[in-house]
Parts: sequence; structure tokens; C-alpha cells
Amino acid sequence: MKKLMKNTLVIVALFTALLANANAPLNNLNDARKTTLTLDNVKQGDILRIKNNYNVVIYKEKIKTSGNYIKGFDLTELPKGDYYFELNKDSEINIIPFHVSNSLVAYKSGKESTIFKPSIKSIENKVYISKLSLNQKPLDIKVYYENFEGDDFNLIYSETINNDAKNIGRVLNLDEKLEGTYKVVTKTEGRTFVDYIQF
Repeated sequence: MKKLMKNTLVIVALFTALLANANAPLNNLNDARKTTLTLDNVKQGDILRIKNNYNVVIYKEKIKTSGNYIKGFDLTELPKGDYYFELNKDSEINIIPFHVSNSLVAYKSGKESTIFKPSIKSIENKVYISKLSLNQKPLDIKVYYENFEGDDFNLIYSETINNDAKNIGRVLNLDEKLEGTYKVVTKTEGRTFVDYIQF
């Protein structure tokens, strides 16, 4: 009888310990699988995406608060291959590549890049186009015109700038008699940017 009481107390103690730990979070395993992304100087409204090598968007998030961004991502379930984080800001796009293989995630250190967006401004009938191009990539510019009658946009100007400088700049004089909407399409580094000008 004494032995039975002793065994019963041991079972009750083990069961109590088991129940006490039943509500403990199992985050340790999940946290170990997460890859932490830290970005400095983000602004509310910036867009963070994860894309694969074919530019297919796997994840998209609009940044909610300005400042530093820190978040853990479980990227281990992604198929083997190359991917990248893309932070789309007002004037630039930051690209952070990484590789997934056998549930292991590795950042491609030193392969981060920044694409500076072209800046388009208009004053009266002049259009100012400028772009910072640290890697001296060409800039393709096309300007289309749509009159107030709502016709389709018609190409009125086209140029590809193969630059040797790190700053690209153009000033275009639009015909003052052609009032309406202008569409400026710029392409560089595999990206297309579209701006509309009304005058």
C-alpha cells in the first residue's frame, strides 16, 4: 500500500509538471527558423516585397511606421533558389538578395544594390529629367502626348542615354501649343517608371 501511494504521488507530480508546461509557447523552434531583416530609415508607406528570380512577388507589406524596421521571416519553406527583398522607397529601390537551399537561408553579402528612380519635374513647358546612376546604366526616355479630346497617347519624343557620368540630366521643351496630358516613361536597370504631366 505504501508503494502504491508513493507511485501515485510520483504520477501526480509528473502530470502536474506536464500540465504546467502545456501552456508554455513553442516559439523556440519557430524563432530558430526565422531570418531577421533589419532596415534603417524606412518611411511610412514604403513597400517591402519578397520576390523570386522571376520577379514573382511572394510577399508584400506596406511599412506602417517610419524609423527602423525589424522583422523575422521564416524563409526555410521556400523552394531552393535565389530570392531578394525589395524595399521600394520614394526615390530609390533597395535590393537585398538571398539564397535558399535545403531549408537554409543565406544572404548574398556584398550583392546588395540600389536603383535610383528618375526624377521628373515640370515648370511651364519644360520637363526636367534627372537620375543618379552610380553604375552608369543607360536610361531610356519616351514622352507621349494625349490632347484634351482623350485620344490615345502618341509618342512625341524618344531617346536612350548611354552615359559615362554618374548623373543623368535632360531638359525637354514641350510645344506650348500642345496643351493636355503628357506621359513620361523612363526605363533603366530592368525597371519602368511612369509619370504624368498636365499643362
